[in-house]
Amino acid sequence: MASVETMNKIAAKKKRGDADAPPAVVMPLYEGTFSVGLDKEFHPIGRGDAPATGALKLSIQPFLIREEERLILFDTGIGDLFGGQSGAWRMRENLDNLGLECGDITDIFLSHLHFDHIAGLAHREHGTWELTFPNATIYASERGWQSLVGRADSLSDEERAFVYFVDLYGDFSFLSNEENHPLEHVRTLWIGGHTHDHLALFYENGPQKFLMAGDVIGSKKALMRKYRAVYDADAEQGMEVREELKQLAWKEQYTILAYHETDSPMMRLSQWSPRSGYSIEVITV
Repeated sequence: MASVETMNKIAAKKKRGDADAPPAVVMPLYEGTFSVGLDKEFHPIGRGDAPATGALKLSIQPFLIREEERLILFDTGIGDLFGGQSGAWRMRENLDNLGLECGDITDIFLSHLHFDHIAGLAHREHGTWELTFPNATIYASERGWQSLVGRADSLSDEERAFVYFVDLYGDFSFLSNEENHPLEHVRTLWIGGHTHDHLALFYENGPQKFLMAGDVIGSKKALMRKYRAVYDADAEQGMEVREELKQLAWKEQYTILAYHETDSPMMRLSQWSPRSGYSIEVITV
């Protein structure tokens, strides 16, 4: 993670109008690592620990994009809904280390609406629900959000209360399930696969090109092989779009933002061969 000193130097360069000042800084905000079994419960484990037998190891890493005028989040983290080591305090701590506050976030883009990606939108640390990012506009699939609200009665009491609260008080700007350009440097593209209303999120600012595809490319292993994921709503669609996005990232040199990757959440595909597949370059900030 970039240090506060580094971030301040970048901001100072921008104020002076230096030609070599980067237009934006993109970084992961690590919130923890979990063992997730068939029960879909998130059990906190150490970053270097193995998951339980038969379970997946998933880390949670929302991405912060810092521009001169905007602070953008790609997905919001795990929030309070899963208990354990998670909580809104983890996001506050991450932002505080950068000299920022949750109220500074201007825009939030949601790749899809599973709770491990959206539960950071609100918390109830003080007994009542509060928006974690009270000044942010929330960009989400309109069809996906309507579907989530429509089935809220089938959720747990806590999840239902969370959904109704965010639906009532969140400042939403809904996206269609096609291609959207809601901000100057951000576009979204419907890809389906993992969920029916899944979006790929792109940040494109001159030479800076980033791609975040939620759980369709959630970790390094998604870049290393071709597969159908049993946890996808449409496994065939998920496999096809995963391969298309990998090819795009390789040809156009997008940096891939992998939300569930533990040690290397930012990666670039440097080359491809029919025998060994893609070569992966880890990007550090």
